[in-house]
Amino acid sequence: MLTKSVRAAAILALIAGFAALPAAPALQGQSRAEKRAEAKLRSASGVITGADDMPAAGAVVQLKDMHTMQVRSFITQADGTYHFYELKTDTDYQISARSGETNAPPKTVSVFDTRKEAILNFKLEAKK
Repeated sequence: MLTKSVRAAAILALIAGFAALPAAPALQGQSRAEKRAEAKLRSASGVITGADDMPAAGAVVQLKDMHTMQVRSFITQADGTYHFYELKTDTDYQISARSGETNAPPKTVSVFDTRKEAILNFKLEAKK
């Protein structure tokens, strides 16, 4: 038979062993693969304003994947904001904005840009 002190030491060792184990991925909320995939993603957002510096509601913002040439569009709300999620960090993107007879020169989000969230604001001007 084990004495009380030996039994208590064994229980403490067992508890310490369990405490040293890493938490299960399900308890962490994301698997390692999901975390790695998320680390390779970023977003782009900003505000579109008119020549009068007021937010441009209803402006069309287009994001072009320069590898596949796929285009995604976003129509701004009253506050003139746009947001593109889940952009790959290993791909260049070109973002442009237009509204009616006004547009803004395109801007690029490069693979060399390491920001997780690129903020690109545009000011619309009359087409030249």
